[in-house]
Amino acid sequence: MKRRIAILLITSVVVLLALSGCIPGDGTYSATNSAGFFWGIWHGWLAPLSLIIGIFDKNIRLYEINNTGWWYDLGYYMAIISGFGGLSFYRRKNRKH
Repeated sequence: MKRRIAILLITSVVVLLALSGCIPGDGTYSATNSAGFFWGIWHGWLAPLSLIIGIFDKNIRLYEINNTGWWYDLGYYMAIISGFGGLSFYRRKNRKH
């Protein structure tokens, strides 16, 4: 049992470190190389992690300022709603029946 917990902890740390390389505001994008729709989805999924890291590092933002505009916003919004709101409310409602 202890080995299983240790493996889970190590895997979680590795995944968090790997995901932190894709955080918005890390300097990867510029005005000529902006983030698009799929990066909006990815940054929406990483929003909670970005928020936590942004508390300790002022250069990390919750939202990529160098983006393609409406398409990035759509992807970001879709990820936020589907990952943290819509699906969880749907699951919770079905469990009560």
